[in-house]
Amino acid sequence: MLNKILIANRGEIACRVIRTARKLGYRTVAVYSDADAQAPHVDLADEAVHIGGSAASESYLRIDAILNAAKKTGADAIHPGYGFLSENEAFAQACVDAGVTFIGPPASAIHAMGDKARAKKLMIEAKVPTAPGYLGENQDEQHLILEAEKLGYPLLVKAVSGGGGRGMRLVHAKDELAQAIVSARREAQSAFGDGTLMLERLIENGRHIEIQVFADAHGNAVYIGERDCSAQRRRQKVIEEAPSPIVSPAMRASMGRDAVAATLAIGYRGAGTIEFIVDADLNYYFLEMNTRLQVEHPVTEMISGLDLVEWQLRVAAGQPLPLKQEQITLTGHAIEARLYTEDPYADFAPQTGPIRWWRPERALHDGVRIDGGIREGGEVSPFYDPMVAKLIVHGRDRDDAIRRLIATLDDAPLLGLRNNSRFLRDLVDSQAFRDGAMTTALIDQWGIDKLPILDRPVASTEAWLIAAAAHALKGRDDAAAKALRSASVTDYELQLACDGEQHRLHIRPGPQGAITLNINKDTAEHSLRLIGHDDGVLRYEIDGVRKRVLAVWVDAALHLVIQAATFVFAEVSPWPSKDTANDPSRAVSPVAGVVAQVLVKPGATVTEGQPLLSVEAMKMEMWLNAQAPGVVKAVHVAVGEQVQSQALLLELDLTATDSKES
Repeated sequence: MLNKILIANRGEIACRVIRTARKLGYRTVAVYSDADAQAPHVDLADEAVHIGGSAASESYLRIDAILNAAKKTGADAIHPGYGFLSENEAFAQACVDAGVTFIGPPASAIHAMGDKARAKKLMIEAKVPTAPGYLGENQDEQHLILEAEKLGYPLLVKAVSGGGGRGMRLVHAKDELAQAIVSARREAQSAFGDGTLMLERLIENGRHIEIQVFADAHGNAVYIGERDCSAQRRRQKVIEEAPSPIVSPAMRASMGRDAVAATLAIGYRGAGTIEFIVDADLNYYFLEMNTRLQVEHPVTEMISGLDLVEWQLRVAAGQPLPLKQEQITLTGHAIEARLYTEDPYADFAPQTGPIRWWRPERALHDGVRIDGGIREGGEVSPFYDPMVAKLIVHGRDRDDAIRRLIATLDDAPLLGLRNNSRFLRDLVDSQAFRDGAMTTALIDQWGIDKLPILDRPVASTEAWLIAAAAHALKGRDDAAAKALRSASVTDYELQLACDGEQHRLHIRPGPQGAITLNINKDTAEHSLRLIGHDDGVLRYEIDGVRKRVLAVWVDAALHLVIQAATFVFAEVSPWPSKDTANDPSRAVSPVAGVVAQVLVKPGATVTEGQPLLSVEAMKMEMWLNAQAPGVVKAVHVAVGEQVQSQALLLELDLTATDSKES
């Protein structure tokens, strides 16, 4: 019997596990780092224990600290969530040695599948189709380059440990390989403590299809349908759905049988996922097994009606699987969108800072679920993954689910940080997604082709008019507001800025309490009347039509949310500040993070486009390249140093090369 469960994780998965555990009557314990002291999962649990510093290596990756927290609180079971130590065999064994139930597979199963190269060898022995690759122990860089030449390009450099796209690089040609090896190895070492790599021939235009499996300690194993995770960016999943639009019942049964056979072959127990890559001819090849709960498990729950965390807890307590294979039924269609605090229109750069508005309950309806680990007034730090919430919907069919997800993205905005909400909306509304034609490389190809889906949305004329009216009336008492609307008030001019664009708006009183506006002295005039503003919803009438829009004041700026895009309108300051963002002589940090590499020293001559240094934030490495030729004047940071967003990292003397040439 289990009584108290410690969740060795953070964010939305910690909150999600706590809710099911409490539903079943278990007491719960949260653990937290310095950065997470005020996080929602800490308050949601019955007890919470501080386990170390903000960096994962100082807290969530510390086996000793987590086991000590279990001992201190009397927790007799540990749920690892996903990421961090969830697929760490040493952690699973340490729990057993400490007399604590590990809510996951035995350490032997994690060992069998935790190393991707070893797992692939096991699948080859079991005659499960696999993609060609290099799985050897020789990790010398030159040897990896020789093996890559044998495989041919394009190929993937992959960390043998971990998952989630970390430690993985796509290589198109030989001249990209050396840096990909170094970068993948460093990222894998940082994320998983293991920099061992493998090579794999890329299945071009492939589909990523995974099978949810479950096994108990009584020899039973089942599969619960498939998930299509083909919508990826740089091998990181963005949208997941179940069932897959390309998988037939016969293909599902075949993949399911292979997945269950693989599960039983390693003595597995608990929730797991067998991942396959599917080519254009619908041939499938084993990729890896994730020996944990997946981020995208909610879509399986939505179409099956099952609580997979509940199944995990029952299996960990020694109970048999609640259902046999023939009792599992799948109904309707579910889609999950991952909400990331990253800017899709600036090469998906991670964003950190305060959360000014987050009220997902406004979007909850039948068939809508939002799993989050943040709250309004909280902070997104640079130490962890940029995924802060998941929006999941269930519909009668795929079109129904797409429509519901678009509405949910519209109704559940996150304000204060740039995020990918509008990009998600555009993605699920794209013809490629609606046609079920996504591949793992398609979004990256859109970026190469510079398609409009990756262009920053532009505020409409109506948005500018709403913002002007709101700014004109902001902070005025009733008498002043009435005076502005009266016929005796003189005209009013207002200069606003939004996303680098500026407009001067001319406002004058109109009939029946309305305001007449035009932009930049355009002859086209519009009549607008503000009706009311309550709980963020601004009701207005424009040109005779009543409408509503989410409008939130953050300090002196107005945030308007239109079709999941957030437009921030602020009055233009009469005291302009110097813009150094595009100064080629100064390299500033694009985000708050840690300096990962510095490739140049003072006095070094650099060419335009040459890599200078990199900053790591939210498990993503961002390179800063020279914007112009010059000589390094000063380097202000060192490897491992933590920096703030827009911090000056390096300076170039752009005149030095000219003087040398002359």
